[in-house]
Amino acid sequence: MKSAHRTSLIFGGARSGKSAFAERLASRLLSDGKQEVLYLATASAGDAEMKERIAHHRARRPVHWGTLEQSLELGATIMAHSRADNIILVDCLTVWLSNLLFSEATDFPEVGHITPPPQFAVQRQALLDALVQTPGQIILVSNEVGMGIVPMGAVSRWFVDEAGRLNQAVAAIADNVVWVAAGLPLYFKGQPC
Repeated sequence: MKSAHRTSLIFGGARSGKSAFAERLASRLLSDGKQEVLYLATASAGDAEMKERIAHHRARRPVHWGTLEQSLELGATIMAHSRADNIILVDCLTVWLSNLLFSEATDFPEVGHITPPPQFAVQRQALLDALVQTPGQIILVSNEVGMGIVPMGAVSRWFVDEAGRLNQAVAAIADNVVWVAAGLPLYFKGQPC
């Protein structure tokens, strides 16, 4: 039987508190009898700024949580590690989306149509399938990037469009959808958890 809070999408703007909220949610679910939290990190430490961001996130998480880095095959990783007695926290979907877009060396045009790498559609569908099929609880963190001005470059516009489409697809599957702003949650779907 599906629990009331099986899949949760936590989204918001940059520095909104969404990751910290997702971590608090995972801790609450853990105290409700779950045995383990697996943190799936989608970011890679490619430069000093990203290393600092990753270190900040790691320092905030409990040391007993497992951590696994997965930059591309998110759906397969969720399928492989989800169990009825665990929680998987994915942070974050928009970094993962960017990883997919730039997974192959491609020169994208400044204007015109963007053709994503062939694995983009496959990996996106694998993630959505995993969210429906896995037995464990999944918490997904994502950025809302579509509330500002329309970006000038074709790649940036494509990214904003695809991030919005991905958030909509995940929200349609999720039992809970929570918008976080200034560290405060607003429940769009589901019950406070």
